[in-house]
Amino acid sequence: MLDRVLEPEVMDDPSEAAAYHAMNHDRVNSIFVEDMGREIPLAEMCGPILDLGAGNGLIPLLIRKQVAKASISALDAARSMLAIAQRVAGANHAGKLGWVQARAQRLPYGDGVFPLVVSNSLIHHLPDPRQAIREAWRVLTPGGWIFFRDLFRPETREALSLLVAKYAGGESDTAQRLFAESLNAALTVEEVRRLVATLCVPEKTVWANSDRHWTWCCRKPQRGQ
Repeated sequence: MLDRVLEPEVMDDPSEAAAYHAMNHDRVNSIFVEDMGREIPLAEMCGPILDLGAGNGLIPLLIRKQVAKASISALDAARSMLAIAQRVAGANHAGKLGWVQARAQRLPYGDGVFPLVVSNSLIHHLPDPRQAIREAWRVLTPGGWIFFRDLFRPETREALSLLVAKYAGGESDTAQRLFAESLNAALTVEEVRRLVATLCVPEKTVWANSDRHWTWCCRKPQRGQ
């Protein structure tokens, strides 16, 4: 098994943020929201939604199309990424989409605020994801849903290279490097399962949904359950 090699926690270099945004994430983002809709009754969501590590803001825009009544707080630690997200969104979602610069390890919210907390491709950026996981669980309302997805680390260097060629072979050299570094920085599925188990959450709520992604989907128990 490859050792985990950390990458910078915050993608705040404007050129790297631009390179990331230039990659085609449309299919991956659409699948993320579609899969979330199969697991979670999005049509019933009327409270605020929190997106951790919102990056260039494309996923919050897709969620808004599915959950028109809900407001979304799109949180990211990188000012450069949030600048891209705000530019992409424009003024079309005023009052329903807010941009928040903060770290997932210390969320600026009280307990039990959000009925839905989502995250795509954040966990592999964090040297120690435990606090971010705890914070996401803390701000989730009892009975609320969590839906996280990220890359998982391949077993070998050869497997990593094959994934880069398969999914980023047509991208720029910078984009290929970023993808390779992200795969190498990612957790394994078993590591994620051990992580959520610290919340007394069943390990079966984490599964591999593709040849490079894991998903964690879980409903927080109601008080007294």
